[in-house]
Amino acid sequence: MCGIAGLIYRGEQGGIGREMTSMLHSLKHRGPDSTGFALFGPVQEEQNILRFKLAEPQEMFGENQQSNFQIEEQLKERRRLVDERLQGLGVELHDQQQFTDYACRYSFTYQGDGADLARRIEDIEGVEILSMGKSLELVKDLGDANTVAARYELESFQGSHGIGHTRMATESDVDIRSAHPYWAFPFNDIAVVHNGQLTNYWTNRRDMERRGHRFTSKCDSELIAVYIADRLNQGDTLEAAMHRSIEELDGVFTYLVATRGQLGMAKDVMAAKPLVLYESEQCVAMASEEVAIRAVFPQEIDTWDPYDGEVMVWQT
Repeated sequence: MCGIAGLIYRGEQGGIGREMTSMLHSLKHRGPDSTGFALFGPVQEEQNILRFKLAEPQEMFGENQQSNFQIEEQLKERRRLVDERLQGLGVELHDQQQFTDYACRYSFTYQGDGADLARRIEDIEGVEILSMGKSLELVKDLGDANTVAARYELESFQGSHGIGHTRMATESDVDIRSAHPYWAFPFNDIAVVHNGQLTNYWTNRRDMERRGHRFTSKCDSELIAVYIADRLNQGDTLEAAMHRSIEELDGVFTYLVATRGQLGMAKDVMAAKPLVLYESEQCVAMASEEVAIRAVFPQEIDTWDPYDGEVMVWQT
């Protein structure tokens, strides 16, 4: 089932956090297990933004939970190790926020290799990077859109574009690791949401892993993010990479991909997974159901469905 949504402004910023929350909340019936946002704010070239988690909620609230004191000390130690690792790499921290016991946001300046930095952070047991970039901020957690947005203070987020996902777990656990969107480790500012199923997931994943890519989950949607980032890294445009994905990724799927300045959609050749589009001079909105678009644009508007095998890309 699942629900996906995207919104991009042309040449301006908007209340992307509030609007994506409204769109995703209207898709709650398509996926009640978790909600995720990939939001793109103003770029500050000297600043990097890191979103990471220190644990899965189940570690604290599951059947085998430790005492509150043990959990608190464990999470403090993991964050201390992150800070120590960043300091050792010469990272200049600007701001450190912690929204839950397990979720943090850091802004920082770093002149070194971002991929090396990401790997060193994730060497710490229990720590997982959700996103890192100049513009992208990826937030995902258990609960509906209103719950997650309130928990992470997304209502005031201003930006140019975003994509999001409401998940109904069918093949993997109900946890943050299996929730969408997916960041394409270790590439800056690339995220994907997906509705569907890839039938050649393991073949492509093993090929990517042999070439040095790493995966954090067993969700087929993560493969799309890594695939697109890999093609961009080899010189493809976003549109070319997405057209190629339709030829090389088997299954039924509709996905959205966002980079620092673009948002794209792709449908497989059977077009079995729905997507509705609305386009104006100011913005473009898309979602699994029209109700999500009308949550932001209640006035009389015209919408349409993309064709089978279609790829479309829009610029900020």
